[in-house]
Amino acid sequence: MEVNPKLTEKAQRDYRLVKQAVEQGCQKAFAQLMDYYKDTIYFMLLKMTGSSIDAEDLTIEAFGKAFKKIDQYTPDYAFSTWLFKIASNNCIDHIRRKKKNVLAREHNEDIDDQDSNREITDQQINPEEKFIKDQKVELMREVVEKLKPRYRQLIELRYFHELSYEEICAELELPLGTVKAQLFRARYLLYNILKNSSERM
Repeated sequence: MEVNPKLTEKAQRDYRLVKQAVEQGCQKAFAQLMDYYKDTIYFMLLKMTGSSIDAEDLTIEAFGKAFKKIDQYTPDYAFSTWLFKIASNNCIDHIRRKKKNVLAREHNEDIDDQDSNREITDQQINPEEKFIKDQKVELMREVVEKLKPRYRQLIELRYFHELSYEEICAELELPLGTVKAQLFRARYLLYNILKNSSERM
């Protein structure tokens, strides 16, 4: 499939990277695409959600979804247009889910959110932990470098320096519950990107 001559120079550059990612499983191509658009996507989602934490999460999710479906992209339009559509649609779904969750909590005041979060973490930690540890170090570092500083630091301490939760708490001077909750979110996002990328290796 040839590059659409009507595309801008930047869009043609992106399409060449997409081809490398799809046809060669080039991890640097994935990383470059993420590097080009992560900030713009983040600020778009920040405007939509009004939350820096949600915007960070949704930025990583958007790239995870795009990379998983990247072989479906066609050069009829710019990759950035396709990526922004995925990001905005995912954000809209997130906002809808969040509204439903708020309503559910209002009708279930007895729910203990901390216990629920701890239970979810305990149930899902093992497969993700194992998968992340099994990935190639160079792939891990390429993706982790693209994460926001808060998530990058947690992942580096846990997987590169192999610190325990308690050691991370001492290093960052944070409560154990905060470290577990933030690391759970960081691990979940990283797991999805690594999983999508490894399928193309």
